[in-house]
Amino acid sequence: MAVSPALKSDRSRIYEELTAGHALMRRGAALVVTAFTRLADGEPVDVRTLIATTRWLIDFVGTQRASEVRLFWPVLRELFPGPVAEIDRTVAERDALEAELHALDRSVNAIAAREVTGGRAEALAIISQATMSGLPSAQRVRTLVNTYFDEEEPVLAELVPRVPDREVARLRCAIVQSAPRTGPHLVFGLLEDPDRLPGHTALMSRFPASVRLLRPVMLARYRSVKRALGVAELEGAR
Repeated sequence: MAVSPALKSDRSRIYEELTAGHALMRRGAALVVTAFTRLADGEPVDVRTLIATTRWLIDFVGTQRASEVRLFWPVLRELFPGPVAEIDRTVAERDALEAELHALDRSVNAIAAREVTGGRAEALAIISQATMSGLPSAQRVRTLVNTYFDEEEPVLAELVPRVPDREVARLRCAIVQSAPRTGPHLVFGLLEDPDRLPGHTALMSRFPASVRLLRPVMLARYRSVKRALGVAELEGAR
């Protein structure tokens, strides 16, 4: 039986969409680490913007990973129990990432409390807090995100083309349902910075048309965030 063009299109998008979502997390982590590094070095960084961006990263990574584990990987595990067992062995890394996200959340909450109650006299204390806890936690989150996806993506590249035709729609549905939709300005910006990701169109399609029409506004807001963080280029972004 011939495979319909729509089915072929869905199959071709699966890996692209997954890796685009992963790239968003990689780039978001790079943005936060760069900003924390600048703050720890005493360079000008808008602390409230850093707090908001870090909280977005924590929520995005945590929600995306939890949704993939709950919705997406069970489909692949049912289809390919052997290869997926290799990924299941990285559960310790998933646990480590979750723990580090919690540590980063505690750090940023402490900085937020100090920033809200203090004034200029508190600036050095904020920087000290960032150096002692926020920066190392952000660095570890970035390392764990990159390591996990470096191990996971080759397995996905091997398995996705082997997904039976009858399962393509179910797998894609799981991907769509697992995608976070928070922080559209950061999603829009990171999809294109430092270059446009292959899965750009597919991920953009998940936003309502009314939001997609605001792309120029969202990109301008993203550039404003980067300026507030003092980040010219995403260091270590993929």
